[in-house]
Amino acid sequence: MTIYDTFTLLGGVGLFLYGMSLLSTGLKNACGERLKVLLEKATSNKYIAVLSGILVTVFIQSSSATDVMVIGFVTSGLMHLTQAIGVIMGANIGTTVTAQITAFNIGAIAPFILFLGAVVCLFVKHRTIQYSGMVVLGFGMLFQGITLMKSAIIPLSETPAFMTFMSTLSNPFITVLFGIAFTALLQSSSSATVIFQAFAIEGLISYNTAVYLVIGAAVGSVTPNLLAGLTANRAGKRCSVLNLLFNLLRAVLIFTLVTVFPQILNWICALSPGNIGRQIANTHTIFAIIAVAILLPFSDYIVRLSEKLIPKDKSEKQREADRKLQFLTQTDSIPAAMAVDQAHREVSRMAELAVRNLSDSVECLFNPSKELRSKIEETEETVDWLSEAIVEKLIEIRSSGPLPEVINKVGRMIRDVDDLERISDHAINILRYEKIMSDGQAALSEEGRKDLQELASLTLESLKFCLFVYKTNSVREAGAAELLEERVDQMKDKVVSRHVERLAKRTCDPRGGVILTDMAVDLERCSDHAINLVEGLAG
Repeated sequence: MTIYDTFTLLGGVGLFLYGMSLLSTGLKNACGERLKVLLEKATSNKYIAVLSGILVTVFIQSSSATDVMVIGFVTSGLMHLTQAIGVIMGANIGTTVTAQITAFNIGAIAPFILFLGAVVCLFVKHRTIQYSGMVVLGFGMLFQGITLMKSAIIPLSETPAFMTFMSTLSNPFITVLFGIAFTALLQSSSSATVIFQAFAIEGLISYNTAVYLVIGAAVGSVTPNLLAGLTANRAGKRCSVLNLLFNLLRAVLIFTLVTVFPQILNWICALSPGNIGRQIANTHTIFAIIAVAILLPFSDYIVRLSEKLIPKDKSEKQREADRKLQFLTQTDSIPAAMAVDQAHREVSRMAELAVRNLSDSVECLFNPSKELRSKIEETEETVDWLSEAIVEKLIEIRSSGPLPEVINKVGRMIRDVDDLERISDHAINILRYEKIMSDGQAALSEEGRKDLQELASLTLESLKFCLFVYKTNSVREAGAAELLEERVDQMKDKVVSRHVERLAKRTCDPRGGVILTDMAVDLERCSDHAINLVEGLAG
């Protein structure tokens, strides 16, 4: 094998991998957001989750990308592991489509596909059509890369060193390990399988060897997901481990089946006699389907195993408890008036979380903490979840046709939920100010810092008193709550006036001054939202 053949082989692999990347990018840009929505909604049962995983992976041509999205959803709490494993299983089936496509011998028209894709990408201005051009260009590169690999592989059969190495793959266990390592290097089971196809078509490896390489490829494909899990929280890491466990079990299962029942391979070969490329593609797909069909009923046990390997810590358990309705659980089986009382308790619980989040954000501004920042962001997501869940239940109560008095209370509580959700939003605003100052883009003067601390302290006092009035239905304390809110308004005006004076004397950083005035407004509006709860209670 000459140096030219080596470069041709490397160029073919590079062109193929870049074509896969371009194809995936074009498909994700064309319909990625809609596919994310599909994944988010694929939570009703594990069978729909499997179907969603198949569809999304077929569209974006990357099981790794699908799995990384799933890790993101699990990390943010939008998806549970019992839902995630279904999508992961579906992705393992969807990724086999690439090998099915490349089994078609259309290398002769690959240059034309390249030309067509390039024309669309370069000369069409419409964004969606450009993405479609990227998809076509990616397909062209993919097939042209395969053509180059095939032409470069032929001389390998005359290379003693390569043939000696290939002879070591006669041991199935070593072959599986090589498939794992090779796929981990490429970070794509689809790419590895297509290269194995090319080797088999040119006679460098037998069908049986390719079978064990494909088994190993499934395990090696989890490398990108393990890397993604390193930067995720414990839930995300657990999802990465879940993916690894499934693929390890899949490899053991298929290895055992083909060892005990070799007739399975004869049956697969009989589907496409004389076409080893198609036989390998069919093997890839059938193995994935068999593994999912057998392991799906045991998916809950796989989830539990991942949870034992990475057990839930105290904060995770608390977050799970927070993201469950604790009082609005049986609204359809109790009188509407009682359901409204339960709703009031649920809204009060949400209020405690929102007020605590604002308090934490103020603490984080003056004493930055990565752990506290993460806690605030998680609490904001919890408040958003509760907002949607409580409003949904309130609408159910209102639609049941209760008395006008109950309808009025429900309407008031829907507005209360909105006010509380806004308070938590302002906490996130304050978190952004902390990020700006931590990055050195702005700084508060010592006087401005003291003014904000005083305003924040008074605002939190106002919020906590309003929360007490709301929780205990202490309407007689409404006047005191309003007086406290007026003090917040006055303090905000005083803080802004002092800031203007410092600006005139040039004793403060103007960029820090912007943060000061914005945060003063955020705090004052939080007090406004809190007093809305008391005023609604008082009618």
